[in-house]
Amino acid sequence: MSYAVIKTGGKQYRVQQGDVLRVELLNAEEGSAVSFDQVLLVGAGESITVGAPTVAGATVSATVRKHGRADKVRIIKFRRRKHHKKQQGHRQHFTEVEITGINA
Repeated sequence: MSYAVIKTGGKQYRVQQGDVLRVELLNAEEGSAVSFDQVLLVGAGESITVGAPTVAGATVSATVRKHGRADKVRIIKFRRRKHHKKQQGHRQHFTEVEITGINA
């Protein structure tokens, strides 16, 4: 089974065909096909191809399943005995994609 390491949204992901993962928000419609061209590594069995910094000509294709927002993260800053308390919430946008193919 071949796998690849891709870079999108400032993060790196190890993916195989059929994987479903949440990446940073992409500008694509639900059900459409997207292609990741920043492939850092491709491995198939015992052979591994490492890019410098990316593997030339390698792409990973995926299908957009849905867009959404992650669970709320609570940010609380509190200083004891100072009458100081600050609260903030954040929900990160994401795109859920399903990997359909690795083209090395």
